[in-house]
Amino acid sequence: MEVILTVEHLRKHFSADPVLLDVSFQLRTGDKIGLVGPNGCGKTTLLNILAGHEESEKGTIDKASGTNIGYLEQRPKNTSNQTLLEEAKSALAPLIKMQHEAEHLANQLAQTTNETDLIRLSAQYDRIHESLQHHDAYHLDYRIEKILHGVGFADDEFTKPVSALSGGEMNRLNLAQLLLEEPDIMLLDEPSNHLDLLATEWLENFLQETSAAVILVSHDRYFLDRVTNRTLELFHGTIDDYPGNFSKYSALKEERLTVQTRTYEKYIEEVEKAKEFIRRNHYGMKAAQAEDRRKKLERLMETPANPPRKIESPPMNFNKPSRTGDIVFRCEKLSKSFTAGKPLFQDLTFDIERGQRWAILGPNGCGKTTLLRCLLNEIIPDSGKSVHGQGLKIGYFDQQLHVLDDSLQVVDAIRPINKKIFEEPARRNLLGTFGLTGEQQLQTVASLSGGQRCRAALAKLSAEDANVLILDEPTNHLDLWARAALEKAIRQFEGTVLFISHDRYFVDRVADHLLIIQPNAKFKTLEGNYSTFRHMVSKGLIADPFLTDAFSDKKAAGGVGKSMVSVIKQNQNQKNKEQNLWKTNPKPKEIEPKKIKKEKKTRKFPFRKIHEIEEEIFARETQIMAWNDDLLRPEIAKDGERIKAIHRDIKEEQSKIATLYEHWEEANELNW
Repeated sequence: MEVILTVEHLRKHFSADPVLLDVSFQLRTGDKIGLVGPNGCGKTTLLNILAGHEESEKGTIDKASGTNIGYLEQRPKNTSNQTLLEEAKSALAPLIKMQHEAEHLANQLAQTTNETDLIRLSAQYDRIHESLQHHDAYHLDYRIEKILHGVGFADDEFTKPVSALSGGEMNRLNLAQLLLEEPDIMLLDEPSNHLDLLATEWLENFLQETSAAVILVSHDRYFLDRVTNRTLELFHGTIDDYPGNFSKYSALKEERLTVQTRTYEKYIEEVEKAKEFIRRNHYGMKAAQAEDRRKKLERLMETPANPPRKIESPPMNFNKPSRTGDIVFRCEKLSKSFTAGKPLFQDLTFDIERGQRWAILGPNGCGKTTLLRCLLNEIIPDSGKSVHGQGLKIGYFDQQLHVLDDSLQVVDAIRPINKKIFEEPARRNLLGTFGLTGEQQLQTVASLSGGQRCRAALAKLSAEDANVLILDEPTNHLDLWARAALEKAIRQFEGTVLFISHDRYFVDRVADHLLIIQPNAKFKTLEGNYSTFRHMVSKGLIADPFLTDAFSDKKAAGGVGKSMVSVIKQNQNQKNKEQNLWKTNPKPKEIEPKKIKKEKKTRKFPFRKIHEIEEEIFARETQIMAWNDDLLRPEIAKDGERIKAIHRDIKEEQSKIATLYEHWEEANELNW
């Protein structure tokens, strides 16, 4: 593959210690790179330098000729007075300008009679026409709508002024603009922030299929596994390069750490042995040997072995909980709405038992946080009730982190009200287990970064000695290693856990039960984790709440909604009704049936019975479902090449299905 970007020896300081010490790597066509590293390691700084928004103190960046770079920042700025649709369309301004040029040339060609001008204008038109076709510029309106829908905008939001967009909506608009531009290199800093699950999965598919090279910073491990085929680890200012997605990187990282640890330990052992021999024999009969050892030690010290490149996970933990009753929460016919006639959830009935770990799944705005607050008795439901079991001590993590007082030092802010004796050394030790050390503990809460605030809030939760944890997006702002540590801490916690998270990997690792809230205000309980949920959806055993059309008929109550086969059968029934209507209510005499027969089309496909085509469509759709199941298997998720092969197979099968639909339409029209 062609090298389109070469980065050599980048260095950048913001203080005495360098953020980037010596960063070098190459980017090739087709690369989908995950850029990973702990919070504060310089990932965003590196992207800013690659995008030309900052300058490095040292090093070079060489792009292949004609290569352009697009950058999605975490906190974009936009002060446009245009509507959302107009602003999205501006990303395609060069193509729109080219369209106008083509129209102008076409008008000139229609009017000119001079042969020389005809040749010149025709050549210009052909060149522009070819470029427009190459960029699929004759379907721009469809392309814009498709991408705006993909990132989560509805049709009625297209006319919304950009100035009225929230921060999250602005992020999604900037993502849509970048995807519309589709530059040669995409730099994406947390692109799935502010996207719901449906939009995130759409973006995963888009990035898999785009021809652009991608450098992606994300804390979503599931997203990294689905999109990337290569991983760059940024740590201590340097880059380590790994083949494969995040799961493969994790496995290879452990292998490298083992080798690095052994090499470093052997080096330290040789140095210590040489020092000890020199100390004992500097004077005496072995002085000459000691001198040889001294020279050997100097050579060793000139090329020291690097310490293991280990990124430490904070050793998070929650205290052993006191015992609760067997039933922790009992909800009976719980309903809540804030707008008349539009309930968030209704008749919600379920039990949560001691020791279970429940995740709440559902699209944005379906009432997940409202449900938590109803269980905490912070919001009164419209009907029904929630009953607390015996002996509950609830610890609540709210995603806005209101539990922390911004004016206090961190070491004081985590002191729980119910603990009169909780000395400062104990509080400092607790903060250390959640990754806040040294001067960080003495900062005011207001001065902390998002990740540090999140760790402090989790430390306070641990200090409360709760036996029931209710967590609303606890992984927000945490890096990959802190998320792994939190997963481990929750799995080891012997109490009960109820949580909301958009991190599918986190849900997969932690949950053993799911409460799935659906857009029609109904609900479904499921024993299992996120992989269980996706498997049930793929088999048609449960509706997918993230699909807006999943509830179009009663069949969807227990499945994923209408399949294409059921849709075409419904169309067939409708055509049969129309044919019967023709027989019972013939058209006026002036419309002669013979004329209709003359319009009968010739066949494009060989004769086949309709039910045979439908059966083949069903079989091929079933095969695609099976491949989608394979993509969820851990052993395949670690194999980037296997994932790419499956996606190729799926794309090929979808193409065959599209042809079968055309065959079905022809058979439906000509076979009767």
